[in-house]
Amino acid sequence: MFRPKLPTMPQPTGLVTPPAVVEPPAATPVVPTPASSRPAVRLTPGTALALVGGGTAVVLVVGAVLVSMLLAVALTAVSVAVCAVVVRSLLSRR
Repeated sequence: MFRPKLPTMPQPTGLVTPPAVVEPPAATPVVPTPASSRPAVRLTPGTALALVGGGTAVVLVVGAVLVSMLLAVALTAVSVAVCAVVVRSLLSRR
């Protein structure tokens, strides 16, 4: 009753072919590509200033979002604490 019943493996019917052996292709040598003819990226003072301004804006926005989330958590904690004090005072009067 408590012994598991193992399924019997059926014998293959028909023609059985062995699995095909796939040999990896021969490695082809890597030919280095010539250096591109376009010049390297140069930062002008205007683009450097734009990058610094964009980075500063991203940092300020992320900081504002994090501070607002922290403020929301703090406000929720204060409201839960006030509710706990009110409930405690109501229960202690009885």
